[in-house]
Amino acid sequence: MPDGYLMMVLHAHLPFVRHPEDPHFLEERWLFEAITETYIPLLSRLELLVRDGVRARLTMTWSPPLCEMLADPLLQGRYRLHVSRLLELAEQEVHAKQHSPFAEAARMYRDHYRYCLSIYERFQGNILTWVCQLRDLGVIEPITCGATHGFLPLMLTSEARRAQIAIAVRNYRKHFGCDPKGIWLPECGYVPGLEFLLKEQGIRFFFIDTHGVNFGTPRPRFGVYAPVFTEAGVAAFGRDPESSRSVWSAEVGYPGDSLYREFYRDLGYDGDYDYVKSFLHPDGVRRNLGLKYHAVTGKVQLHEKAPYLPAPAFARAMQHGADFVTKRVEQARHLAQVIGRAPLIVSPYDAELFGHWWFEGTQFIESIYRAAQNGGHQILPVSGSEYLGEFPIHQVITPSASSWGDAGYNGVWLNPSNDWIYRHLHAAEERMVALAQRFPNADGYLLRALNQMARELLLAQSSDWAFIMTTATTVPYAVRRTRDHINRFMGLHEQIISNQIQEDSVRDIEWRDSAFQEIDYHIYAGPRR
Repeated sequence: MPDGYLMMVLHAHLPFVRHPEDPHFLEERWLFEAITETYIPLLSRLELLVRDGVRARLTMTWSPPLCEMLADPLLQGRYRLHVSRLLELAEQEVHAKQHSPFAEAARMYRDHYRYCLSIYERFQGNILTWVCQLRDLGVIEPITCGATHGFLPLMLTSEARRAQIAIAVRNYRKHFGCDPKGIWLPECGYVPGLEFLLKEQGIRFFFIDTHGVNFGTPRPRFGVYAPVFTEAGVAAFGRDPESSRSVWSAEVGYPGDSLYREFYRDLGYDGDYDYVKSFLHPDGVRRNLGLKYHAVTGKVQLHEKAPYLPAPAFARAMQHGADFVTKRVEQARHLAQVIGRAPLIVSPYDAELFGHWWFEGTQFIESIYRAAQNGGHQILPVSGSEYLGEFPIHQVITPSASSWGDAGYNGVWLNPSNDWIYRHLHAAEERMVALAQRFPNADGYLLRALNQMARELLLAQSSDWAFIMTTATTVPYAVRRTRDHINRFMGLHEQIISNQIQEDSVRDIEWRDSAFQEIDYHIYAGPRR
């Protein structure tokens, strides 16, 4: 019997960004960066663990928008072009920096871009095939999310919440060939009653923030260190705050180590403009290219950062992975004395933290599993389904409304910067439900228009847009996406109720917003009786 169990959970999600009308759309780089810096490095390390016979269990969300983009031929082609251009730049950099302190980093980038292209060829452009292989080997348990990461607590109707879940399950089935056992509620947003919608769709477990469990009714006997069952029979896993703090904390978290790569210095800004211009977006504005040559160093100005040395930085990540495991063993032993059983420590993170924001983070993940095995499995890595299969009996409670956003509830997604969107989203929900009930047997262009209305509503509901408005990053794009999807929805609605469907208009919108080809608007009519 181990001292405790460790469930590492990574949430991989990006909003659906696909613009066929523009060959160089800037925000598509969010996907390209995540593939290059997070998904390929992470899956590579998991594959190494399999090769070396190391027990690894990773529960990992692959959100429906992300799956749709990873499987999309247009975006696959654009990704190949993107990495090919970076490789061209990196090869120049190897020559330019061969006698400088940055030579090792330059070679690393060149080799990595070559590897990314080789992986893309190996899997014919779709790395979800790789995910399925690792799933079949027992390393990854892929789970789903809301269809477009819509924040469920702020939706008006149960039909809209049901649609987010049901469409996600159908999409998962398309990409993974089976039904998901678990779901990541978008932003861990939970309100009592959601569990019954999850049960309808065959979901066995979900994740919730610490206070969602601790403030549940009745009080949980083991806190967040064992799952709880809801009244619907769906299990909820609560986040462990201690292991989260060791990574997320700006003061004591591992990513702030001085040896690690500095995210905020980049060749796109540091390089001579004439040298980097041809590798920038066609608008010519300096932006990050992904080649970063400086280390965190410490609390110094950006221009004072020391050169980045990959070898010692990745060695430090191995040390931090071992330290993480040591601390989890100590934590588990203490908790076992308190609660009288081996605890389950659930450690969830955004996947893109590892590799993209924290460059050495994928090495850290690999090192956790190696250290756990080298320590004699004092703490045993498990997946969600595996743990529930081993321990099928748990306390029944009703969790508390909660999220993992700042302050723990809905404020990130409902505040003066973004509250204007909900009057439009709620009106669209009601109109979608009304039309789904009014036209139970649509065909032809009426069917296509109703399905496209469902797509537009889902895309408008993405919690990413409200989040961006709150954090004040790419606000114009978030506002534009919200307005575009609502306007297209309303345009289709007017065509349907006036019985004047414009076929060219429907085809154009289908071309622009092509997600979820398997969608069926009937889900908005409510459960079948």
